[in-house]
Amino acid sequence: MAYPPAVTRLIEAFRTLPGVGTRTAERLTFHLLRAPTGQVQELTEALEALAASVVACEVCHNLADRSPCSVCTDSSRDGTRVLVVEQPRDVPAFEDAGWSGRYHVLLGHVNPLEGIEASDLTIESLLERVEEGEVKEVILATNPDYEGDATALHVRRSLDSTDVTVSRIARGVASGSAIEYSNAAMLSDALSGRSSMDSPS
Repeated sequence: MAYPPAVTRLIEAFRTLPGVGTRTAERLTFHLLRAPTGQVQELTEALEALAASVVACEVCHNLADRSPCSVCTDSSRDGTRVLVVEQPRDVPAFEDAGWSGRYHVLLGHVNPLEGIEASDLTIESLLERVEEGEVKEVILATNPDYEGDATALHVRRSLDSTDVTVSRIARGVASGSAIEYSNAAMLSDALSGRSSMDSPS
């Protein structure tokens, strides 16, 4: 017996999410069918608010409720230092670690096997920020894995024509892991132990 069209539609919608297969999509759908009306309504309203009010900051490309975002417009933060991360989900981890500078979100990492090239990231936008003159140091906080290292190298090369200092966070973050799963102490150590990526003379 086929499911009603509305049930099938929701299952298919859940299946579009990363890591969600048919069985998980069915479990989520049937959970919502049994859930109190208020819980379903809250989920519906949260999804609508997500689509209606979340934007990408035109400066740093982080998720925000306005553009420029509150971090980019906060005069108390150190605008001379920019921390470059791969994804918006990496930012809260560094906030917890006490980072007081600004951010730049690349919105991904270089991965030719998935068709993601350096030109698909926000590297050009970062270069424009540096060329404006306020930024003195760019700290690369891409994930400590093959893709993250390759991405950091592309960013470093794009900044070769500038006089900005480029450094990479120390390996206080375990190799092969993701920034979002690192605790505040690990990230704080990684920031304080960062090393220069300046080209050898």
